[in-house]
Amino acid sequence: MTRRADRPVVCTRAKCGVDVAPGEERIELLLHRGSLRVERIVSLDYVSPDGFWYDQSDDEWVTVLSGSGVLEFDDGERIELGPGDALLIPAHVRHRVAATHATETTVWLAVHTAAG
Repeated sequence: MTRRADRPVVCTRAKCGVDVAPGEERIELLLHRGSLRVERIVSLDYVSPDGFWYDQSDDEWVTVLSGSGVLEFDDGERIELGPGDALLIPAHVRHRVAATHATETTVWLAVHTAAG
């Protein structure tokens, strides 16, 4: 949802939804202004496809709002994140989703900005 308005843009559970089927991930664009992009990522029992790596040209700050997830980096490091945990992933640091909670929907907030 990207929109310039003279009033707040509201995204509630009822309006934007957080339901996904097991094994799925949905990315919703909440805000895009210049080099700033804010996304809500909703997943359930999700794993990135075999051999897939994110390799982004922007820095990404991510936090888990609910559920949990494990991010894996191409150097073998794995970081588990739960509600309130946050992580900055610098541009071009290859990473993937190794797992999200199997029975509870995981909701992430991701903020992308020009590498700095």
